[in-house]
Amino acid sequence: MMLLLGACASGPTKDVTKTWGPDRLYNEAKSELDGGNYKKSIGLYEKLEARFPYGRFAQQSQLEVAYAYYKEREPASAIAACDRFIKLYPNNPNVDYAYYLKGLVSFNEDLGLLAKISDQDMTDRDPQAMRESFDALRDLVTRFPDSRYSADAVKRMQYLVDSLANSEVKVAEYYYRRRAYVAAVNRAQYALQNFPQAPALERAFAVLSKSYAAMGMTDLQKDSERMLKLNFPSSKLLDARAGKAWWDFF
Repeated sequence: MMLLLGACASGPTKDVTKTWGPDRLYNEAKSELDGGNYKKSIGLYEKLEARFPYGRFAQQSQLEVAYAYYKEREPASAIAACDRFIKLYPNNPNVDYAYYLKGLVSFNEDLGLLAKISDQDMTDRDPQAMRESFDALRDLVTRFPDSRYSADAVKRMQYLVDSLANSEVKVAEYYYRRRAYVAAVNRAQYALQNFPQAPALERAFAVLSKSYAAMGMTDLQKDSERMLKLNFPSSKLLDARAGKAWWDFF
């Protein structure tokens, strides 16, 4: 008797969805998605796509499963689902949302629980995800300027530009502290060339001036300081009393 019960217990679990049609599979998946049961909704969407790949629910389910992956914090799967939707349905009226969601996934890619609790600065994160987010959002704004998601995308792009510039300047400042002055100059110049008008450029000019001063390159140091004064005349990095940069005080 015990062996018989054990055999029954270890048998395959019956798939209750086996007899469901595409409409019921979609409605159940959408209900789980709306209820926040993302893992379960993903399973149902995947069954729907596998069983009815060419049905009228196929396109919408592929877009919604991308969102479910995003909410389940599976960014790689979410981005793959967005890319697949964009490739298969480039003329779908909701393809702009696929671009937007792809950008959103990368925008928040490494914001895990600990990062949210600690209010992590975006510039302390991997810049690769920020660049990928910017590219996806730029595709959205370029291809669909009238999309209802474009306005938010533009704001996020500006934030990403400022964050990327700040990230580069932080690296330059790190090199300066380590007395790697040539590397500091290169990273500061990269920020100046690639992120015009970003607030962090004030510090980039300061890093240039300090690094050139440390290397004894007086002319370049003065040029950098002059550019700092020209672009940021009220900068706190300048000593207003003597007209010198603050690091020359000592």
